[in-house]
Amino acid sequence: MNYQINSLNLLIENLAKLPGIGKKTAQRLAFHVLKTEREEIAELAKALLAVKDNVKSCSVCFNITENDPCEICVNPRRDKTIICVVEEASNVITIERLNEYRGLYHILGGALSPLNGITPEKLKVRELLSRLSGEVEEIILATNPTIEGEATAIYLAKVLKNIGVKVTRIARGLPMGGDIEYADEVTLAKAIANRN
Repeated sequence: MNYQINSLNLLIENLAKLPGIGKKTAQRLAFHVLKTEREEIAELAKALLAVKDNVKSCSVCFNITENDPCEICVNPRRDKTIICVVEEASNVITIERLNEYRGLYHILGGALSPLNGITPEKLKVRELLSRLSGEVEEIILATNPTIEGEATAIYLAKVLKNIGVKVTRIARGLPMGGDIEYADEVTLAKAIANRN
């Protein structure tokens, strides 16, 4: 006999749709929900709905925000001469945690991947180009060090080459505390090529 509780199975199925959550993790989370006080689950449900209702894309940089334009774009203390180009809004959160970068951002909405149908037209490249009048002096390409990220950076560098804006790429290579002996060949080659 197949034992089923419909509402529990529905919760497990929906949790398993989340990225990085398999069937077993979804099941553990569902049983955690069963043990949690109703008020806490109501707060979680409220937070999920609030994110869907209130968070949108900034019309300038395409970062996630509740106010349009976003806090970074309207902040007068940000350096408006530099734009850091990243693939996703999650990259902005990571960079902002460092408290090192004070310029603006531009979120592409992905990376080039022709096999998956992601061409330059599907990314926010045209919108980036429209931001390059006036104050902007430097574009930092901070795409991921993947094949798609590298292809995107190369493409953008070519597009931006004759615009009159300095184009730089974030450094790649050995991490702090890393050991050369254990570095893979690609990382070591990038570290040597990008030496300063």
